[in-house]
Amino acid sequence: MSQPSSPEGLATSSCPTADQVSAGNTLWADIRALLPNTKEDLKLDFSEKVEESVISLLQQARDLLYGAESLCSGSTRETCLQVSEIIIDYSWEKLNIGTWRDVDKDWRRVYSYGCLFKVLCMCNEQGSIADTIRICDMGLLMGASILDNILVRIINVLQKHLTYGKRSAEEDTKEGQRKKIRNDHTTVPSIKSEEAIPRLHCPSLEHFRENYMIPTKPVILEGIVDHWPCMKKWSLDYLRQIAGCRTVPVEVGSRYTDEEWSQTLMTVNDFIDQYIVNKNSIGYLAQHQLFDQVIGRKYIRLYSPQESENLYPHETQILHNTSQVDVEDPDLVKFPKFERAAFQACILTPGQVLFIPVKYWHYVRSLDVSFSVSFWWL
Repeated sequence: MSQPSSPEGLATSSCPTADQVSAGNTLWADIRALLPNTKEDLKLDFSEKVEESVISLLQQARDLLYGAESLCSGSTRETCLQVSEIIIDYSWEKLNIGTWRDVDKDWRRVYSYGCLFKVLCMCNEQGSIADTIRICDMGLLMGASILDNILVRIINVLQKHLTYGKRSAEEDTKEGQRKKIRNDHTTVPSIKSEEAIPRLHCPSLEHFRENYMIPTKPVILEGIVDHWPCMKKWSLDYLRQIAGCRTVPVEVGSRYTDEEWSQTLMTVNDFIDQYIVNKNSIGYLAQHQLFDQVIGRKYIRLYSPQESENLYPHETQILHNTSQVDVEDPDLVKFPKFERAAFQACILTPGQVLFIPVKYWHYVRSLDVSFSVSFWWL
């Protein structure tokens, strides 16, 4: 039997899921409060580049959502879910034809609306909140902002209702094995005194600017991020808890010049489980960089721009700022001039911040499971 709509015009729910019960039966009410009051307020304005048939599907999904019959009705929810998935599938094809910069923003908005309608259906069915968050993330990553960034606001609500279970003994054992494998294969390089990057404790901004930034000299800054909450809070377990179910873009591979290097979308949990890897290519940026070490240690080498010829940059324009040399195992027959390339080095530990001047070549290798935060500016 159908139920009347709420006073605001949006279909209500009287059949909470298991997740909703554990969260005090308030999830759908919290989500509903983020939506426009009536279907007329949820405007679907698109350019002529979006076919009428697609707009009709968007309107159908919206009308089902705001209809008199509750989404708790199995048939209504299933129909809305099917329409949403058709919208997602069709707009996904539009997003993946040609280059990304040529994708019309309206098709990105269509994709986000498809994700929104699917999420609203999922909030009313037996399912995982983590799966619902994943759909929101896909809308954010591949789509465009809609309804005052509603997908972000929905994620904020969903995360409040998300419960975090303890890791199983099997998962803990596997994590321990991964750490042991990484540590067993990690060598800590020795650094000669003449190669060591200088250190500076809590300099004034003026001193740093005049003595290091303007003359473009690398330096390790100490004591300037000790107050950051992440220096005390961050750990693998903490990152799993606050962001483990979030979907993010990930670069997979030890170096981006390798054939197997790729980019993919995955959850933070999957990334931690599968791809805590070293970055060991060498390249430079056209910006100054502050490289802040938060967890673990990294071995870093810096080469000045004057050493560029000795580093054998790739000849292609897209990789002109990347060296062909394997820094710690160079082929000196193929790259003989690399042997005379002068460098500075350090082992960066938690709480230290490395200033990497513009166009300085930098090589980074993790010595532990490690996390860093970088800032760039011109």
